[in-house]
Amino acid sequence: MKIAILGAGNMGLSFSKSFLKYELIKAENLHLITRNDSKFSKISEEFPRSQVSTFADVKELDADLIIIAVKPQDFQHVVDKIQFSLKENQMVLSIMAGIKIEKIQKLLNHPMVVRAMPNSPTLLGMGITGYTAADGISFSQLINIERLLNSTGRSVYLEDEELLDGVTALSGSGPAYFYYIVDAMIKAGVEMGIEENLSKLFVKQTMLGAYHLMNNSERNLEELIKDVASKGGTTEAALHTFDENNFKEVLKKGILNAEKRAKELNG
Repeated sequence: MKIAILGAGNMGLSFSKSFLKYELIKAENLHLITRNDSKFSKISEEFPRSQVSTFADVKELDADLIIIAVKPQDFQHVVDKIQFSLKENQMVLSIMAGIKIEKIQKLLNHPMVVRAMPNSPTLLGMGITGYTAADGISFSQLINIERLLNSTGRSVYLEDEELLDGVTALSGSGPAYFYYIVDAMIKAGVEMGIEENLSKLFVKQTMLGAYHLMNNSERNLEELIKDVASKGGTTEAALHTFDENNFKEVLKKGILNAEKRAKELNG
């Protein structure tokens, strides 16, 4: 398989590294296309056996799969700059937030489109990606796409494309919510007199341990909370403050606003 990636930014390059790491593609069959001339040399050094180009250089694209990894706000500009035409047998995989399959098909004048929403832990091969496909894409073609996506972590196929905006808000943006909470906890530690690096250690290890406990326990989240929050204790005092300030509702509202923004990106 030959793969071209339009938009060799963080996500495009992390996909490339995963494909090469698991030998799903040969380096010489990978074509990285960047809008940013200043990044050309660095990408060429990082992927010495792959072809690296700028958008202006590409007059014809020899690839079985074309991954669109540009920012959704830049998609129209990229379409205007493209100088090549897509061939009938070429597949397109979009990892842009918010841009629907129908719009991609229309702007590229090409029917074979799969839409996916990964998240930043794909950089470590620990991401999760929701994906869906246009009508007319075969089961075997989807299996090939899934193999590629699974090299970056896990993937989940969704019949309903509308759910992808929710996936964008939940897991696509989700790492930032996690970091936000971790940051608040670290700052609370510092305010209590704990040195910052030590506060970071306590919080990060607590988050890591809590994740594994949650993942390996048969108890639900409510029960796990009760295990920690004894009557009249310290945890109960914190949880009571969270409830008084509607922390859960505020967090939920933020996630729903992220979904709303994802829908707006389609224009």
